[in-house]
Order: sequence, then structure tokens, then C-alpha cells
Amino acid sequence: MYARSTTFSGEPDAIDDGIAYTRDEVLPTVQQMKGCIGLSMLVDRHTGRCVVTTSWEDADAMHDSAEAMRSIREAAIRTVHVLESETEVVEWVVGVLHRVREAPDRAACRVIRTKGPLGETDRIIDGFRANIVPRIDDLAGFCSVSLFVNRETGRCAITSVYEDRQTMNRAKGQAQAMREEFTGHMGMRITEVAEFDVALAHLRVPETV
Repeated sequence: MYARSTTFSGEPDAIDDGIAYTRDEVLPTVQQMKGCIGLSMLVDRHTGRCVVTTSWEDADAMHDSAEAMRSIREAAIRTVHVLESETEVVEWVVGVLHRVREAPDRAACRVIRTKGPLGETDRIIDGFRANIVPRIDDLAGFCSVSLFVNRETGRCAITSVYEDRQTMNRAKGQAQAMREEFTGHMGMRITEVAEFDVALAHLRVPETV
């Protein structure tokens, strides 16, 4: 299972327009593409930062979609007044996806970006599955967690979804302790911690645990 994420920062006042366009125009279009599984959109309404992710059955399907997705992406980001040159596009392997419930309408998430040692991706995936997944179910309001990896760069993205921002905040201390223990043990460096509202939750990646 594979994913492509596009990160960009638009104007906060235009975020609702971006969500509507992604829901009404982008999602139906990408769902018709061969091998596409789904799409999600995360937004920070205060800063205007957005992350749109598409999921794919295999690497060939993801790569074959690249040209078509470029034109779709250009149209979508214009709705929040962003230029293509101001976006970051990353392709990932879906290492782990664990879900106990679907994300509700007010869901929020915390995204942890890390840099790990090259050649250690499988060890990181196995360690995450063995050490994080069994413990994270106990966090208040927990819905799902995913680990995306890029084998070429050693980059990882860990996304934990909660019922709402209140429950996410209540779990913050426990989540931070788990995160620091895991990344330290694996030799990973945390490069960013960001929080978002889950605007669209249609990624539809199946459970891998």
C-alpha cells in the first residue's frame, strides 16, 4: 500500500473553499483513477496549512497517476491561493495502519515527522507495530494511527487521529512519552510535531496490524 502527500500553506480565510473543492471536485476525480483507494485532507485553520493525501494499491498505480495528479493539484491549491512551487509532495510506503474506529466529524490529529537511519525502515515498522500499536489503544479518544515511510530518504510520518481536539490534548502527555521512547530507541530524529483538524477522512487504507 502506498500514499502521496501534498503539503501547502494557503490563506486561512480560504480554507473552507479548499475543503469544498477537494471534497466535491478532487475526491470524485481521483476515485476514478486506476488503483486509487482514497483521499484525506488535514487542515490547520489558524495558519492555513493543509495536507492532502491520496492512497494507492501499489507503487505502479501511484506513479502512473503522477501527471494527472499534478494538474489536479494545481487547480486545487489555487482555491486557497497557493502556487505549485510552494507545495511539498512526498511519496510513501504505508508501513502500519491501525484503526479502532472511523474518524468522526470533529476529529483532530497529531502528525509527527521524523528522520531515521537509512536501511532501518523494516526495523522501524516492526518496532512500531510491536511497541506503539498495543499501547496507543488506551489513549483517550483514540481513533487510528498510521506510520508512513520513505525508504529512500529515511523520512517517516506518524499520524494519530482522535475524536476531537479536547481528547487529543488530554492524551498529549502519554503520547509524547511514547513518541520520545520509541524514536530514541530507533535512532530517529523528530523534525516536526503538528496538529490538524481532519477535514476529509476518506483515505480507506485497510488495517495492516
